[in-house]
Amino acid sequence: MNQLNDARILMYSHDTFGLGHLRRCRTIAHALVERYSGLSILIISGSAIAGAFDFRARVDFVKIPSVIKLRNGEYTSLAEHIDISDTIKMRESIIKHTAEFFKPDIFIVDKEPMGLKGEVADTLAYLKSHKTKLVLGLRDVMDSPQLLTAEWDRKDLISKINSTYDHIWVYGPEQFYNPMTGLNIPQAMSEKIEFVGFLKRQASREELVTHKQQGDFILITTGGGGDGVALIRGVMAAYEYDKSIKHKTLIVLGPYMPGKERSEFLDKGEKLATVTVVDFESHMEELIAKAKAVVSMGGYNTFCEILSFDKPALVIPRTTPREEQLIRTQRAVELGMVDMLLPEEAENPAKMSAALKALPNRPKPSERTAIAELDGLDNISAFVGSLFPDRKKLQETTATAQPSNS
Repeated sequence: MNQLNDARILMYSHDTFGLGHLRRCRTIAHALVERYSGLSILIISGSAIAGAFDFRARVDFVKIPSVIKLRNGEYTSLAEHIDISDTIKMRESIIKHTAEFFKPDIFIVDKEPMGLKGEVADTLAYLKSHKTKLVLGLRDVMDSPQLLTAEWDRKDLISKINSTYDHIWVYGPEQFYNPMTGLNIPQAMSEKIEFVGFLKRQASREELVTHKQQGDFILITTGGGGDGVALIRGVMAAYEYDKSIKHKTLIVLGPYMPGKERSEFLDKGEKLATVTVVDFESHMEELIAKAKAVVSMGGYNTFCEILSFDKPALVIPRTTPREEQLIRTQRAVELGMVDMLLPEEAENPAKMSAALKALPNRPKPSERTAIAELDGLDNISAFVGSLFPDRKKLQETTATAQPSNS
């Protein structure tokens, strides 16, 4: 373990829908404190269930008021009696005051360059004036070029990113996909971009898993579950249609699965002999590591876990309102990493049952492609170390000056 005495990193995760942003930040934070003693990391999160996850020593989180994204793309407060504009003002104030008191050396912003509705813009300006290194972290895929261009042009994000951030980290290999495809990126901004690779996951604490399974099983996961109703319904329809599917199956609904459908699926699970349905599991890495195969949507974190634990996978990507999952899954299919059913195909019980039967015998991703660079956490750790050259030199000098025991 290397040493970075009194170093501090602040991370921002807007978390309006699902678990992806918080889980990605948490993965990076845990890898960094494992690599560097003396480093402290604070994650600002809007996730309503941030407290359901365990955090390692020297990693903590600050909870800001939660908002949710509606199907029409607008946002509303999770606390219905508070206006969204007031919620954003509260979030903005908490973020700014946290930065002022925490005094980070590095500020890492996940996905949203200026934050939800611009809520981190003032914090970014404040930290930049205090010489904090500002890092924008982007998924391997953001959205289709047409939709992303329209969104970034409307918000004038290219000029804001270029004038604000010191570094841009893309959490995927360049040969997999460039999230800025189609955008008119100036040369100065291009020079800030580093493709770090996918973020490899580890499973080391199986004893913490709530829903342990014996023997081989297929894992069905929709991440947060808020947009996973169609996938779960399709899987259950396949089991009802084809009684010859014998694979033991664990379905994890996710914390944001709507209440009506949650009850429906739990009831149906009681009637299917080989199917177990559970609400939520905060240690998904361990479950995926133990599974024979995985059926999932096309979110970033689950995709990284499929690659990390080398599991045959059937992916049913979300196709609206963003095309991120569709693009990621189509590219993964091109490279032989996973199999795919489109949402409308997954609604067909015969197609779904055939895919489920074939899945456990599919080749693993490592047997189908060599393009699965899982060195993102190592590269991020190295980048972070490079941002503290003076501190590292001081430690080396101190170590050299220590008296000998001989």
